[in-house]
Amino acid sequence: MLTVFGSTALDTIRTPRKVLKNVLGGAATFAALSASNFVDTGLIAVVGTDFPKKYQKILSENVDLKGLIVKQGKTFHYDGKFDNTLSTRETIKTELNVLQDFKPSVPEEYKKSQFVYLANNDPDQNINLIKEFDKVKFSMCDTIDFWISTKRESVIRMIKAVDAVVINDEEAKLLTKEFNLIKCAKKIMKWGAKYVIIKKGEHGSLMFFDDVIFPSAGFSLEDVVDPTGAGDSFAGAMIGYLASKKSTSLSSIKKAIVYGNVLGSFVVEKYGIDGLTQLKKLDIKNRMKLYERMIRF
Repeated sequence: MLTVFGSTALDTIRTPRKVLKNVLGGAATFAALSASNFVDTGLIAVVGTDFPKKYQKILSENVDLKGLIVKQGKTFHYDGKFDNTLSTRETIKTELNVLQDFKPSVPEEYKKSQFVYLANNDPDQNINLIKEFDKVKFSMCDTIDFWISTKRESVIRMIKAVDAVVINDEEAKLLTKEFNLIKCAKKIMKWGAKYVIIKKGEHGSLMFFDDVIFPSAGFSLEDVVDPTGAGDSFAGAMIGYLASKKSTSLSSIKKAIVYGNVLGSFVVEKYGIDGLTQLKKLDIKNRMKLYERMIRF
């Protein structure tokens, strides 16, 4: 089993073609839904009493919700706007609401999880939570500019506590104060992470381990409508695949990254979580074949 900890949110997403109000979102939502294509996934998150029943139903059909807490108050709300190229997003507002003073704990049933994904939460929360698991074989975290700017030292301590870090290129530069991605990765590995995966949006990702660099291309798409959650879905698919194989070999990690790229590509083709909830196993299999054809030479 895999455990995912992070935010489940109500998002307002403004794209050039469409504005979505109060749709189901959050880093942990995307990661857990993506991972559930490969392995049984448990979600640790908090929502408010305003969280719609229909969203709870969507989640319960795909992931285990023993770790989902409903607290008096409003659900975490994110409001963001994409530019015309869909490559940069501006945050209009972030309302933490019930997330503000949430004290997460690991349900008894999840403590045996050997694979754990800590989405872009407060790094101090992540550090405390990882200690509650009995025997973690592989743990991975993500972070965002908000935590890097406000809690850099805690982010570095969190990196020491996990096996792998998934981070986007801009945030890797901000965190390490380097401009070259190889230098960024080396610095992060020096802080204690064994694996560093730097996401480059539509251009795929770079994985670093010891002196190995594994670049993987993004899946080329003509029609992108909403990039929200693509990076979280990438990470969820990656750790979901590893958990399904119970493997952390280098070849498994490379294949997991390719699955990450493929799942991320489904997300951006539809609005919100639709790219994940409408997905069938066969779609993933077919796109993996296409991806292999695309990169083989």
